[in-house]
Amino acid sequence: MSSKVYFTSMKTKRGESLLTKLEHLIVRAGLLETISPNDLVAIKLHFGERGNLAYVRPQYVRRLVEQVKSKGGRPFLTDSNTLYAGSRSNAVDHLETAIENGFDYSVVGAPLVIADGLNGKDYVSVPVNLKHFKEVKIGSAAVQADVLLAVTHLKGHEATGFGGTLKNLGMGLGSRAGKQQQHSDLLPMVNEEICIACGKCAKWCPADAIVVESKAKISQDKCIGCGECTVTCPVRAIEINWKTEADTIQEKIAEYTAGVLKGKEEKTGFITFVTNVSPLCDCCGWNDVPIVGDIGILASKDPIAIDQAAVDLINQAHGNPLSELGERHGEHDKFRVLFPNVDWTIQLSYGETIGLGSREYELIRIG
Repeated sequence: MSSKVYFTSMKTKRGESLLTKLEHLIVRAGLLETISPNDLVAIKLHFGERGNLAYVRPQYVRRLVEQVKSKGGRPFLTDSNTLYAGSRSNAVDHLETAIENGFDYSVVGAPLVIADGLNGKDYVSVPVNLKHFKEVKIGSAAVQADVLLAVTHLKGHEATGFGGTLKNLGMGLGSRAGKQQQHSDLLPMVNEEICIACGKCAKWCPADAIVVESKAKISQDKCIGCGECTVTCPVRAIEINWKTEADTIQEKIAEYTAGVLKGKEEKTGFITFVTNVSPLCDCCGWNDVPIVGDIGILASKDPIAIDQAAVDLINQAHGNPLSELGERHGEHDKFRVLFPNVDWTIQLSYGETIGLGSREYELIRIG
């Protein structure tokens, strides 16, 4: 059965702004119907890494916040801390970055809550019982919210081909240890040249797999690969293994998305901006020339359908020869041009298999 995906272009006319078009889109898609009075409404978005300018503009988010409040909801903006060392790896730096990028209360009209707490350890283990994970570690603020609305900026991604709603939810709301689980099939290792033998890793290890003498040592027999040590070490002596197959990480992201949405199946909505479609993730401290021109905004209650529709619109658009596409800008599958070794369809087909939604959709154009 096909799902409905609503679409509005970036074209406007005198007296009609893109902000107004966004409001009409949200109403037509029925996203506000999920909200009951006094619901705590988590608005998941990417605040943008410091130096990156491709993220969704906060003025759009303010309009969504206002609409949520008009239904009696209590909105807050949220994201989880990053695994890599950047400007969003703990709540203090994360909030400062978000505010610098314009997501201040005075601009967006809602408070900011980092979903997995100060240093990424505030999470809930949600049972999913799927191929890769029996349970997934989701930022507690997202789990405890009554409603979840995801605002996504679609872009390219070196590990998954493209980053859309699934990645925004699955990787984005996974705790730091959850991100480690998604990124790696290998167990962590201690760099003894850096280790200061502080013992914090052993304190937080749930499997008692770490012994600290002159240096920390991890028992490969006891280690369960949870990633807690990698995000606890204050000097980053426990190395993150980023190695995983593209197919595997996409399936893991889909399973984490299942954990994010569990219990909220009728209380979710998804908005995707197909604008500033940069070749790499917003986690980079820069953004490159977009691979296509600005296309529009999508809204749906189906996370699979909205991702499929967004990619289809991009592949139907004229490629930008001045972007990373270069001389191959005329080819249909633009994300395979950028990342020829990544089959981006895996995240959608697997997500469909585990019941997240449908790749079949009806595109309803409005405005």
